[in-house]
Order: sequence, then C-alpha cells, then structure tokens
Amino acid sequence: MTTGPAPGPGGFDAGTEADELPSVAPQLRDLRRRAGLTLEAAAARARLSPAHLSRLETGRRQPSLPLLLGLARTYGTTVSELLGETPAVADPIVRAGGPGAREADGWTYWQAGGSGRGMQALRVHVPHGRSQGELVRVHPGEEWLYVLKGRLRLHLGEAEHLLEPGDSAHFDSLTPHRIGAATQSGADLLFVHTLLQSSLAGLCLGGGAGAPAHH
Repeated sequence: MTTGPAPGPGGFDAGTEADELPSVAPQLRDLRRRAGLTLEAAAARARLSPAHLSRLETGRRQPSLPLLLGLARTYGTTVSELLGETPAVADPIVRAGGPGAREADGWTYWQAGGSGRGMQALRVHVPHGRSQGELVRVHPGEEWLYVLKGRLRLHLGEAEHLLEPGDSAHFDSLTPHRIGAATQSGADLLFVHTLLQSSLAGLCLGGGAGAPAHH
C-alpha cells in the first residue's frame, strides 16, 4: 500500500528535520474535524494516502514545508495556524501622517491600507504627459479605482473611458488595461487591487523597481 511521499524533498521522517518544526498533529486533527471531513476524504483532497495523513495526525511523522502548504490549502487556513502560531493583531487604521510617499516612473504612491492583507490599497497621483502605450497590464485578480481629482483616461481592452472626479471603475485584471491622466495637473485616485501571485505577473509591464505591483 502506498503510504505517501518517500523521505526526501517532499516529506521526511521523524528524527531528521522533524525536530525543527513544532508538532502539527493536534492542529491537523482539529482542522479536519472542524471541516467535517473523514480521514479518507481529507487525504484525497490533500493527495495523500489515509495512512500517511493518519501518521501526521498522530505525530508519528512530521510534514515538510511543501506538504504543510498543501494541507493549509486543504483546510482553508494558513501555515501559521497549522504550526499553532498566534499572529499579531494588525492595526486597522492608517493615519494621514503615516508612511510617506513613494515615487516610481513619475507616479506617486501613498499607502492607504495595512500590510499582510489579501488586497493592497493606495492613493495615487498620475502625472500628465507620460506615454502610456507601453504600460499595458494583464495579470490575475481584480482592480478598483476611484477618481478624487482631475480626469482619468482608462483603457480596458479595446475600449477607452474618460472618468471624472467621483467616477469609479471595477474590473478583472486579466483584461488588458492601462491608465493615464487626461488633465495637465495630473489625476489623483484611490486604487485597490487583489494580491495574487502568478506566472502572469511578468506581464505587468512598466513601473520602476520598488513600484507597487499595479499600473
């Protein structure tokens, strides 16, 4: 009977690297029960044999990091929770005098949301006159923007939209898109996007080093 990955990069036996990780057995067992899954059902979702998952739940075997990541996805949680770590409570408030402005390729960014979240929120100043032709973006996720000041030109696929102050847009980031200021003084906007990692991220063209992963 197959008992799961052989010791090596994908899994290891107790007595090797196991001492470097706290026991995850209690968390694994509790998370599976909270999810209402039998040992067999959970093992199938995690692509393990029931015998291998049973060894993990009883502490007879410790998982490698790749296996921890797979189990975290299976139970809809994080590796930190599997390891029994208590994350620090993030401050939900971002004060006006908080982190200063950052500039990249003439665009200015201010943080408008907390770190370590599934979304990034920014206040952005888009200068007028920069050529936008090479700044076409295609990447997974969603984007939302709200024009605070000035007029904004938004290209979505083959369509072009002119947004006035108070206008907003919410779109799928897989739609080729680019934005530019339509007024001489530039445009100010609030911008929120989901932080999804993907091989498609390389298609997000333009922006200097250190620029947020958006336009």
